[in-house]
Amino acid sequence: MTALVEGVTGLMLVTLPSQLATLLLGASLEAPAALTVARIAGAALAALAITCWLARDDGQCRAARGLVAAMAVYHAGVAILLAYASIGLALSGLGLWPTVLFHTVMTAWCLKTRR
Repeated sequence: MTALVEGVTGLMLVTLPSQLATLLLGASLEAPAALTVARIAGAALAALAITCWLARDDGQCRAARGLVAAMAVYHAGVAILLAYASIGLALSGLGLWPTVLFHTVMTAWCLKTRR
């Protein structure tokens, strides 16, 4: 699931960063620096997606457990940052709260599988 969702999101950030920002935050990215940072984040998400895909059958090896722990930190961070964007910065887009919910559920799933 993570490989698919984060891979698509990464590709969208690389190719259509402003449109994805509008969907999530209700505001477009216009500054060249913001577009560049968004595209770098997209490349990082694509790398995470590839890593998750390649490790999908590794089960309980130490590297797979480390990857799941890292993804728990990632998902929790995204959920917190997007919730703050809504509550603290008054940003809102159609996909904002569904994305917060998705990352919260994925955080819980990662923590559950770590046990």
